[in-house]
Amino acid sequence: MSLMKTLSKVAIGMAELKQAQHAQGAWSELAEAPTGFAEATAPFQGAGNPLFGMGPAPGVLGSLLGGKTVPGSGLGDLLESLDDSNIQEKLSGLADKSGASGVLASLLGMVQRRSTKTPDNSFGRVLNSAFDTADEPEIAPSADQEAAAALLLRAMINAAQSDGDLDDRERDKLMGHLGGDLGAEEAAFVQAEILSPVDLDTLVAQTPPKLAPQVYAISVLGIDLDNRSEAEYLDTLAQRFGMSADLVNHIHQKLGVQPLYQ
Repeated sequence: MSLMKTLSKVAIGMAELKQAQHAQGAWSELAEAPTGFAEATAPFQGAGNPLFGMGPAPGVLGSLLGGKTVPGSGLGDLLESLDDSNIQEKLSGLADKSGASGVLASLLGMVQRRSTKTPDNSFGRVLNSAFDTADEPEIAPSADQEAAAALLLRAMINAAQSDGDLDDRERDKLMGHLGGDLGAEEAAFVQAEILSPVDLDTLVAQTPPKLAPQVYAISVLGIDLDNRSEAEYLDTLAQRFGMSADLVNHIHQKLGVQPLYQ
């Protein structure tokens, strides 16, 4: 499995965690409703309810996108639409410049040995392919595209942990969502990221300036932006990237979530 496919699985796993958190919050509010209401709704709770444990529903990625409707998986197209430049051009030589070590270096080396051709498919098309649940095979990514996927994975997981709410149970659930078809090295990379503390310095250092909008956007998708610590994390990330308030709010508008700056 590629890191592109791993990114798609982690993104969907994050969406499911958000759905579960929202559902639990909704039932907590119901439990505090007038006497008799909680008892009346009790039969609808549990595994039989589509909000509880039914796996990825159609359009589950929409919960990552603030409820915005996007054709197909759309995440690749969305990331490519954030600015006027070509993502593929931004990725040139990224695998060599990433300073990768350990498991990630091994993964990128495997891709480089597999093919040295210039990729025929854009980053967005390859990422959308990774989300495809049909019988079509995943489009093989280039080493630079894999390096970008690793960076986006790191950004999304960092953001998800920025408010300290990703507990051991949720980490286990996220790893379980990746499934048995995940390669041992990809699983080791994701597990290491999930178990590592938030490391904004490394993320910023590894992000090419031209890729900052995409890395920032995937960070927004990793959180709910419903508390102060998450907003402060995004504000710090934007400042470290040197992003203007207008660009940040433009990205939030594209994602269908509330603006960061008023």
